[in-house]
Amino acid sequence: MIKSWGGRMKPLISILSTSRWFRWLLMLGILMVPQLVEAQWRATVGAQTEDKGVQALAFLPNEIWIHSGDSVTWTFETDEPHTVTFLTSGQTRLAYQIGCPGFSPDGSATFDGSTCLSTAPLTKGQTFTVTFTSVGNFKLVCLVHANMTGVVHVLSPSGPVPHDQDFYDDQAADMQQRLLSGMHHEGDPEAHDHDLDRSPSSENQVIAGDSKILGTAGGSSTVALARFMQPNIVIHAGETVEWSNVGPVASHTVTFGVEPSNAMSPSASVTVDADGARHAVITSTTDSVNSGYISPSPQERVGLAQSPLGVTRFRATFTKAGTYPYICTLHDNLGMTGTVIVLP
Repeated sequence: MIKSWGGRMKPLISILSTSRWFRWLLMLGILMVPQLVEAQWRATVGAQTEDKGVQALAFLPNEIWIHSGDSVTWTFETDEPHTVTFLTSGQTRLAYQIGCPGFSPDGSATFDGSTCLSTAPLTKGQTFTVTFTSVGNFKLVCLVHANMTGVVHVLSPSGPVPHDQDFYDDQAADMQQRLLSGMHHEGDPEAHDHDLDRSPSSENQVIAGDSKILGTAGGSSTVALARFMQPNIVIHAGETVEWSNVGPVASHTVTFGVEPSNAMSPSASVTVDADGARHAVITSTTDSVNSGYISPSPQERVGLAQSPLGVTRFRATFTKAGTYPYICTLHDNLGMTGTVIVLP
């Protein structure tokens, strides 16, 4: 037995063993204590190719698990606008110009599921942070794009979350790569996937955009081509050009001359052919003609009335020689433009 100045001392090995045992218990206790520190999570909204021609209409990632009290900051990455919107259960979805109704100001808000929350349409470089104060599973939507959804699972702080930020960063990068690589462009109809015929059926036809819907367990995303395929076309006076929107979700316009204040509606001079396509006769390079939205029919849902047919085609007959530039009023900022050159 080791003597001390004041009497007996415990063996050194016993002291060391007790110290290790105490540290082990302390570490175990720390692991077992609920996570009380509020975390800050990151996600992105949208992605685009360098020339902006292909747009990933997606929340990246579109499914995330957090604790109540945590915040998520969404960073907007595209020139195409999006919203971060949480509606209440059963709430009617409104137009993106109206919001939910209204918009959350100041770049941040709290959400507990009792009232809706929505940003205004935001674009590249902007951010929005939501702090979730209640446990629940909350659907995330973009009011600008119908097939752009996700979910935030808000768990009690007493339990663990399944993934860390690195996992979500990797998942977002993988989703972005798959979406942007899933749509070819550069104005070449031959570059499209060979499982679908996207080539114009005649020399006087132009494909006005394309899109695909993809899904995960967390929600749906869309990859959209914001380009006219065969955008520069040469015809003779008296001939007709037809534009077709072949994608299942995105809207586009074919607009000549002055851009209208309401691009959704066609110009007064536009008529409707027997097959439902809109048709205009353009007699001068100074004419202003807008197709209105050429859009697919909404997806059918059980329990709702059948959707009307969409207007997916626009035709224009050119009576005089000249050069006629045109744009899609929704996506010209992304480079969706073209030209009709009319020879005598």
